[in-house]
Amino acid sequence: MEDIKDNISRNISELRMLNNMTQSELAEELNYSDKSVSKWERGQAIPDITVLCKLSDIFNVPLDYLVKNVDIENISKEKINTNKKYNYRVIKYICESLVWFTALFSFVLTTLIIGEVRFAWLYFFYALPIVLIVSLIFNSIWFDRRKNYYIISGLIWSVLAVIQLTFFYFGIKIYTIYLLGIAGEIIIVLWSFLKPRTPKKK
Repeated sequence: MEDIKDNISRNISELRMLNNMTQSELAEELNYSDKSVSKWERGQAIPDITVLCKLSDIFNVPLDYLVKNVDIENISKEKINTNKKYNYRVIKYICESLVWFTALFSFVLTTLIIGEVRFAWLYFFYALPIVLIVSLIFNSIWFDRRKNYYIISGLIWSVLAVIQLTFFYFGIKIYTIYLLGIAGEIIIVLWSFLKPRTPKKK
């Protein structure tokens, strides 16, 4: 029992400081007095299960992290890494949205100046391969590279579709171009079977 009390007191104190909170600020979040928080951190009292659940929500850690002897520094690193991944995804979505915004801006500008709506719709088709290229770049840098096979596959078919639609606008039918997509899919499938190199043992 003493071990659990020590763990709780130490973990509350360290998590509070890692989150840059004072005892008063934490007490306000919990609707308790700062004297209660001080007692918990000094091991003079143990918060009840309801308070422990609130603490796990505030510090964004599992409940058992508050009662076990854990490395708080590693928890903090995990939390930072999670936040980084979240930020990376937001940056990726922003860049992709900028491509769609550019396509929309071009569409509006073309329809206002030229009045040609039929051709202007192609801007959105042109935007799709660019979005996939952006996704491929960010996925290669920050995310799971195994998903690149799917992105490249989508990129091949979108480029072929853009080419076909562009020629179709000028009255030229080139449906056979999609045979290149089949060949590309075969290459991607074979590429996926490649195994990563393993370092030689010394």
